[in-house]
Amino acid sequence: MAKKPDDGRKVIANNKKARHDYHIDATWEAGLVLSGTEVKALRSRGASLVDGFVQISSGEAWLEHVHISEYDHGSWTNHAPRRKRKLLLHRMEIAKLDQKTREKGFTIVPLSLYWKDGRAKVEIALARGKKEYDKRQTLREQQDNREAQRAMSLRRHL
Repeated sequence: MAKKPDDGRKVIANNKKARHDYHIDATWEAGLVLSGTEVKALRSRGASLVDGFVQISSGEAWLEHVHISEYDHGSWTNHAPRRKRKLLLHRMEIAKLDQKTREKGFTIVPLSLYWKDGRAKVEIALARGKKEYDKRQTLREQQDNREAQRAMSLRRHL
C-alpha cells in the first residue's frame, strides 16, 4: 500500500508523470484541508495525482483534479472524489507562487501525497513544461544510467 522512506514520510501517492512532463524548479510542502471521510479513504486506499494541478485564487491555493476515492463505509456525508481542496501555505509562499505562475510557461503541480506526523501533506512544485525532445533526452539518459549500473553490477560479480 504505502511506502515508508527514510525521512519519516509515509507515501500515499506519487506523480511520476509530473517529473516526466515538467522541469521542476522549486518544491514546497503544503498541508491539506480534508473532510473526515477523505482522511479515512486516504488511510485505506490512496489517491491519484495524475491530472492534478494547483490554482491560486483570492490569495488562497487550491488543489484541483486530484482523485481521492470515496470511503467504502461512508454514508450520505461521503466526499466528492475530485473536489477542490484548500492548501495550507504561508501568505508569502502563495504570493511568490502566484507571481511566478503569471509568467509564461510556469505551472504548479503536485508531486507526492504523504503522511507526516499523522497529517496529510502534499509536495507541490513550480514547474515548466518540457518539449518532446526534452522528454526523449530524459528517457535516453535514464536508459543509459540503467545500462551503466547494470554493467558495473555485472563487473563486481565477476
